[in-house]
Amino acid sequence: MCSRVPMSNIAKRIAIVGGGISGLVAAYELELARLAGANVDWQLYEAGERFGGIIETTRHDGFILEGGPDGWVSEKPWARDLAIELGLEADLIHSNDATRKTYIQLDGKLQPIPDRMRLMVPEDLSALENSPLFSAEARRAYAGELSSAERLKHNAPDSDESVASFIRRHFDHEVLRKLAAPLLSGVFGGDVETLSVRAVMPQFVAMEREHGSLIAALQAKAAARGHKPTQPIFTSLRNGLGSLIDALLAKLPPERLHLHSDVRECSRARESGWMLRIALDSVRGCTNRYVLFDRLILATPLDITRRLLQPLDYAASKLLPKDASSAVLTAFAWPTQPFTLPQGFGLLVPPSFTPNPTQLLAATFVHQKFPHRAPEGAAVIRTFFGAGSAEQFSSATDAEIATASLAQLREILGPLPDPAAGFTTVRRWPRSLPQYEVGHLDRMAELAQRVETIGHLTLLGNSYRGVGLPDLIRDARTSAATIVNQIATAPIR
Repeated sequence: MCSRVPMSNIAKRIAIVGGGISGLVAAYELELARLAGANVDWQLYEAGERFGGIIETTRHDGFILEGGPDGWVSEKPWARDLAIELGLEADLIHSNDATRKTYIQLDGKLQPIPDRMRLMVPEDLSALENSPLFSAEARRAYAGELSSAERLKHNAPDSDESVASFIRRHFDHEVLRKLAAPLLSGVFGGDVETLSVRAVMPQFVAMEREHGSLIAALQAKAAARGHKPTQPIFTSLRNGLGSLIDALLAKLPPERLHLHSDVRECSRARESGWMLRIALDSVRGCTNRYVLFDRLILATPLDITRRLLQPLDYAASKLLPKDASSAVLTAFAWPTQPFTLPQGFGLLVPPSFTPNPTQLLAATFVHQKFPHRAPEGAAVIRTFFGAGSAEQFSSATDAEIATASLAQLREILGPLPDPAAGFTTVRRWPRSLPQYEVGHLDRMAELAQRVETIGHLTLLGNSYRGVGLPDLIRDARTSAATIVNQIATAPIR
């Protein structure tokens, strides 16, 4: 992505704080520039014992068990482009869309979401006619949305609103409760009453502006596509997403990568530089080291970014998302499958339908969603707990979480044998999903201005401009390339 750039006399030292996907991709882009002749001298600091952040793959006897995301949305090209650039094109795999079904647990039964729907929006109203998922009132609401295109377009608000408000304007509360809330909780783990529709669902806002009716927008898109084959919904890697991290690390000089290096403080130094206080090897006792840099990239989780930013600009730190949702994921593997699962990708449990504070929100039939996730005849099911349910497990042991998760799966799916010993993983990601509340985009624009005023500071990660892997990769590469260009074109002092 980087081209050869002019050389200046003194290399600019760049600190990257955070070794998740954003930090590693920024380092990769800077390394490409350095090899192309740019005078950049980067170092990456990660407080933990491994790189990759929430991307973590366990490979066990032919099973691929993901501890974080299991793939990415195919229509966003940036993750695929990076994978190909790293030599992983032959490892790209796609979701089994021919057998795609997602189920909603409703009144103790699993009801399939009708075909040809994008989230809660149907492309074809006839698909709803025989669906037990919707009442006659909800079907009338869908039909009314299509016939109200001009009114919806004319009345589209100029300001941001919540996802819940947006869905109610187009459909009704039943659609919100049964479909929108569970679908979005699996991605953001948040409350649809407070999530910003412009930040979370910008494509639907654009549809409203152009067509008024979301259903009409999908129909227009289908007509324009004609008989061209549709793109697979999800993409992943044959050996798990951890192989993307491995490929990135293979391109980066090990001497520039520092584990167990916790950046405790960053302050302005000299005319425009940075002084970092780094607690080294926090596993065996802290030794503080002070290091000077010209530029700083914070690719840290929300709460750490807030702590580091607050002494620099308190007002800027207040513009960060106020809250973040936690997640707990459990994967179960069975070398043989002595049970039958519904055909499809998995199931969702609408959070408003159960009083259980530790109710799982979703389960994925991993071996049915992607190929190469389990040996022939084997099965993998992964459960997701988010928001309040994940918080309820904060003091539970991994064994207790696995037991509770398996018990709930049995309530929904019927008898399931115990998974084989050693074939279960539990991963906790506390406060890992920043909540993009109403007004998020305006706050991010103001934050960008304040960060520009601070100078020589870049913020990366899932708190700002998207939570999916493609968004994070795009953001990191673009930001790193901008830094290189600024350095190359800055006057030589």
